[in-house]
Amino acid sequence: MVDTWTPAAELGHAMASGDASAEEITTAFIERGQAVEEGIHAYLAPTFERAVDEARAADDRRTRGEALSAVDGIPLAFKDVFVTKGVPSTSGSRILDGWVPPYDATVVARCSEAGLPMLGKLDMDEFAMGSSGENSGFGGARNPWDAERVPGGSSSGPAALVAAGGAPWAWGTDTGGSVRQPAALCGIVGVKPTYGLVSRYGMIAFASSLDQASPFARTVEDAAMLLQLACGHDPMDSTSIPDEVPDFLDGIDAGIEGMRIGVVKEFQGEGAQPGVRTRVDEAYKRLEKLGAKIEEISLPSFEYGISAYYLIAPAEASANLARYDGVRYGYRAPADDIVTMTSHTREDGFGDEVKRRIMLGTYALSAGYYDAYYGKALRVRSLIIRDLEKAYEKVDLIACPTSPTTAFKVGERTADPLAMYLSDIYTVPVNLAGNAGISVPCGLSPDDGLPVGLQLIAKALDERTMFRAAHAFERDFGWISSAEGRPPL
Repeated sequence: MVDTWTPAAELGHAMASGDASAEEITTAFIERGQAVEEGIHAYLAPTFERAVDEARAADDRRTRGEALSAVDGIPLAFKDVFVTKGVPSTSGSRILDGWVPPYDATVVARCSEAGLPMLGKLDMDEFAMGSSGENSGFGGARNPWDAERVPGGSSSGPAALVAAGGAPWAWGTDTGGSVRQPAALCGIVGVKPTYGLVSRYGMIAFASSLDQASPFARTVEDAAMLLQLACGHDPMDSTSIPDEVPDFLDGIDAGIEGMRIGVVKEFQGEGAQPGVRTRVDEAYKRLEKLGAKIEEISLPSFEYGISAYYLIAPAEASANLARYDGVRYGYRAPADDIVTMTSHTREDGFGDEVKRRIMLGTYALSAGYYDAYYGKALRVRSLIIRDLEKAYEKVDLIACPTSPTTAFKVGERTADPLAMYLSDIYTVPVNLAGNAGISVPCGLSPDDGLPVGLQLIAKALDERTMFRAAHAFERDFGWISSAEGRPPL
């Protein structure tokens, strides 16, 4: 009997030793996913029969000694922002309901080339615009720790499924915190790689200078393994970094003795929920106990991160979403002329949050307002980059909370967009700068018994240091091996 709480790395060893087959592993995750689906609503398009067929093929390859990778046969699932050949891809929007792509995203293709069976496509905030999962055009996922609470967003379905034991790992995307924030709220690991490390080809675009494919897993090691499979230069993506990719697992066990970790002065105030602050402060002490040197640093421009982000991201979204006009693919509203058809298609097909951001972005880019809004936001982005560069002259990593709160109740913030946007106050500066970041669980809040995440932020292309520190913390904390790390679902 396969335990679906087993990390992917251990499942790979079990297959190599003959203790488990890919078909057994995949079937176990399918059954677990089906058992929890009523509570978490993670799936938009399950591909269970395909996954079993692909698992059987993986077993045949292992029998012949031709495994495609160490994790050949371990299943995964994808946020529905990745296009998948022959499988509906909606980006959580009614405007793409029924669209079936003729090709695979690079991330999907590379995971397939490594032999990972695809369990299906998962729910998300529409076009990745949201911090709760409630903006999905198809109902919205729920948090496995409490079905009355949100799983975070925009990668809501992947976070909920992995946290509930329905998949060993999954791919999401992180534009302003959309993997790290739900990872924190659901008690799992979420990684935002350096911008350009993973190809964006085949990712349905929200904000092209910010979007980054990002993995979820239950352990830091698993997240590093999944990232390793998909990253590397892709000629189909002009923003793809051409440098050679290091081995993220090399030195992951080296510990953090002598590592310098900066704590952000501007994030030490009253912005975080008391229980979140308690657990994160304990995490700082644990890092210090493990040999790290903790020192306070100042990043004054971070105060303006949310303001800059909500000008830059909507501006890019307004351009990217102009293509959804009902002419070439997706939903088309009935009308007698093309102007009326386009207008009605966009009115009916887009949800409220998407419309809000399109209007914000269009206004910010409009004549007479460009310099006052969008141009100024770009200057703030440059300040954030410079502040980080200055900080890394003193420290190796930066630590802070991932989210200012634990998972909030469904409907609690839908009428207050600003309160919703502030959910990402600790994560958006990382996307604006293009740096790498990871969220690891650091316990349950004493306020409400819900998961809290610790965020570690690395220099661009220094994922190895980030994984090393996160792995050391995770191993010492013992979250994965304890019952506390599993939701009561």
